[in-house]
Amino acid sequence: MAHVQIIEEDIELDSPTLVEGLPGAGLVGKIAADHLVDAFDMTYYGALHCDGLPRIAVYEGESSALLPPVRLYADEAMDLLVLRSDVPVSPTQVTEFASCVTGWLDSNGVFPLYLSGLAEEKEGTPELYGVATGDGEAELDDAGIVPPRGGGMVSGPTGALLHRAVETELDSVGLIVQTDPRFPDPEASRTILKHGVGPIADIDIDTDRLVEKAGEIQDAREQLAKRLQEMDQDGSTQAQPIRGFQ
Repeated sequence: MAHVQIIEEDIELDSPTLVEGLPGAGLVGKIAADHLVDAFDMTYYGALHCDGLPRIAVYEGESSALLPPVRLYADEAMDLLVLRSDVPVSPTQVTEFASCVTGWLDSNGVFPLYLSGLAEEKEGTPELYGVATGDGEAELDDAGIVPPRGGGMVSGPTGALLHRAVETELDSVGLIVQTDPRFPDPEASRTILKHGVGPIADIDIDTDRLVEKAGEIQDAREQLAKRLQEMDQDGSTQAQPIRGFQ
């Protein structure tokens, strides 16, 4: 049965903010989520067992413990949750996935920030835009984040999550940043963290590391993007590294 499994029951959160980090254009959300978890040494809090996620096990360096591919990490002091994913969501089951996630968010008073890359040519620093449901619009106004210049849509699992937020009248924010969709884009992730996640979640995020190690991060994420693509096409059992950045 689809559900969210809480691993660390002792962590107490009070109306937390969640940062969603599913793989997408420019791997913007993935890079941002990984950075938050590593920078704040966040605690493995829960596991997502939702329809649309492959039934695989992942392992991290220097540990024999197996983990589910999509996990929640928490920081009690900052009242922060991060959704960290090592796999894409099945395109045929995004509706079921979004219902599973949104039901848990709503039941636990979680305010989600959904991250997405916009395939648009950049001139200098990537532009950041915001969309919202419910009272999320007030959060955008307070952070000085403007709506996109023209009409458009958010597709994929993040789009399904935003659609479900509209349907259930869940307060949420969608942060959209310019990115080159062909390659991992740590610069776009830095913009979304510094000017979007930080102000809305009221946390101070050091993003210098994303700039200093942009080349290293991009190389690692290109390998991840390739492996995710291979995984999606090949259902055979295999053990292979999923390289991140340290």
